[in-house]
Amino acid sequence: MIFKKYIWTWILLLIAAIMAGYLIYNALDFGTEKYPELGKVESFTMENIDGSNVSLEDTEGKTRLFYFFFTSCPDVCPVTTFSMSQIQDLLKEDGTFGKDASFVSITFDPKVDTKEAIKEFADRFKADYSGWYFLRGDAEETKRLARESFKILIEGDKADNFVHANLIALVDKDNNIRKIYNASDAEEAAPDIIARDVRNIVRE
Repeated sequence: MIFKKYIWTWILLLIAAIMAGYLIYNALDFGTEKYPELGKVESFTMENIDGSNVSLEDTEGKTRLFYFFFTSCPDVCPVTTFSMSQIQDLLKEDGTFGKDASFVSITFDPKVDTKEAIKEFADRFKADYSGWYFLRGDAEETKRLARESFKILIEGDKADNFVHANLIALVDKDNNIRKIYNASDAEEAAPDIIARDVRNIVRE
């Protein structure tokens, strides 16, 4: 009789516990957001700043962030690279960076961006080369890769003045593009948001 008397109280407590569990589950990022497949990254091989050749296949098996830049950029490239260094540090906190995730920054101005120039640029942002590739290749091939795989348009003149879409691409271990961020949007491309998305893709 006592159980029947309090049955609705127990039911309400059970429902409350389930709802609380659901909220905690999502707050801790266990309720992973679904990320559509937006396209596939085509194969490439470029030179890393240590002089080695790095192909797309060499980076497979990890979740990656791709970014196209040039070291003489007067505005968005340094700011975005700094943001990526913040993402790097966030992912280091739980050991994700290097082990399960890596970054790929590709210059589209190889004439100016020698290995030495790129390293000087990357060192300013304390890039950890154990999980961050800085690559250079043929200028036209790089522009084609950016355009056809990532839908990033890059325009330049004979004076090496460039205009480009400032985007970061989130790519899964199988080379599928899962999200594109407007890196000039501080809210959309906040380091903690992107770090969360990287962890979610790693956990898939």
